[in-house]
Amino acid sequence: MTLYIWRHPTPLNATGLCLGQTDVEVDKRKLRRLANQIQRFARRNRLEKVIWVSPLQRSLGVGKILAQRGFRCEVTPALAEVDFGHWDGRPWQQIPRAEMDLWCEQFADYAPSGGENLRQLFARVALWLAALPDTPRLAVGHAGWINAARLLVAGRSVPTAAGDWPRPVAYRALIRLTIPTVLPAPVPPPPESC
Repeated sequence: MTLYIWRHPTPLNATGLCLGQTDVEVDKRKLRRLANQIQRFARRNRLEKVIWVSPLQRSLGVGKILAQRGFRCEVTPALAEVDFGHWDGRPWQQIPRAEMDLWCEQFADYAPSGGENLRQLFARVALWLAALPDTPRLAVGHAGWINAARLLVAGRSVPTAAGDWPRPVAYRALIRLTIPTVLPAPVPPPPESC
């Protein structure tokens, strides 16, 4: 199965923010540009006019435009960006240094209060990918989600060091993922101690 996933357009007023599931606006012209790009791609490759998006405006906005053009828009929380909990939407500079250090030390397992850790993100991504039918799919997603999917498809485990996390894909960039019949399971979290 092949997944064609584009990263959403650049969000407005988000520079320097820890941006996960905080819902921020995107310039409508940039949403239309990405919708145009996806529409041309689908037509050129004779793909089914179905677009999968997250409920966050930077992804959903593209889906709504395509829906007005005859696409079926499927919204799923499984495609949402990683949840940074109480960090989400805050400037990176305002996040306490001790919390950032702890995150870097326990990269795969640390979750900001109310958020999810990388293992949880990988499990969510793997479940969604495993449920896809054996036909090409189009989607608009987020950088963290796309990186997790790329690592899973490559058979890599959840990074345990921040330096092993890939650079984010560019805004509006297309990533083609060939999903294996059986995805490697993400490494489960270690057992909790008393």
